[in-house]
Amino acid sequence: MPRQPRIHVPGAFYHVTLRGNHRQDIFFAPSDRQLLNGIVAEVIERYGARVHAFCWMTNHIHLLAQVGDTPLGRIMLRIASRYARQIQTRFNTTGHLFERRYFPVLIDADEYLLELLRYIHLNPVRAGMVKSVDDYPWSSHAAYLGKETHAWLTTDFALRYFSVDRQRATMVYRNFIHEQLTYSESPLEQRNPNDTRILGDDNFVATLLGNAWRPKSRKSLDDLTAEACAQFNTTVERLKSASRHRDITRTRAWIGHQAVILRVASLSAVARAFGRTEASLRESVKRHFNYP
Repeated sequence: MPRQPRIHVPGAFYHVTLRGNHRQDIFFAPSDRQLLNGIVAEVIERYGARVHAFCWMTNHIHLLAQVGDTPLGRIMLRIASRYARQIQTRFNTTGHLFERRYFPVLIDADEYLLELLRYIHLNPVRAGMVKSVDDYPWSSHAAYLGKETHAWLTTDFALRYFSVDRQRATMVYRNFIHEQLTYSESPLEQRNPNDTRILGDDNFVATLLGNAWRPKSRKSLDDLTAEACAQFNTTVERLKSASRHRDITRTRAWIGHQAVILRVASLSAVARAFGRTEASLRESVKRHFNYP
């Protein structure tokens, strides 16, 4: 089934993962991470975004980003393409440095910001790269402790969750990080079961997206097909046949329409299930249900 479309909400927070192609390394010298720092700084300034946390691992990166009016996809494409071009130029190579798609999760910052902050900063510890989070130089952890600064990094927002006093906030943050150095479960495992693009409950999603969001149905394509057979008095065999009878095409169209609006399956998946082309099924759904 094709991947679901990205969700763009101006001002929203996202946890972003971008991996090397085939999980291969993306950094080959310490200066490479400095190069990425500079690119991220330029891109987020250009597009009015913010970075609240980061961690540059060996073969992937983590970002806790907040977008403005520009969709996250455009920002990530710009970062990835600029970095890849410079690495490829240096090594005189071609091909993909990164996987074709980054992995974003829209998050409820009020509920999950601090857990994600800890998760991002503890990545090198969980990976066995360092024994202490304080020993890893390529994350925003040191900036949260006040030991270094990045003009492109926003730390005040998250630190205010600990205290309005900066010094106390830094102390509480440090305790917060160190109290669970060995925890392994990612907060991302708590993504919304109705929409895994989102880390937040149904109320958060409905408030944020309104009528633009519909919870994913727990029905399967087989469930919809059985429901259609009962409603339209037909059989699975007839739906999978080459018949172009109006009643059969309408039933297939109904299944396709329901599958899309309930987020059960894509039109292409429904078309494959019944031995049709996506184009013919799309035209049928459009004819019967005003599908765009």
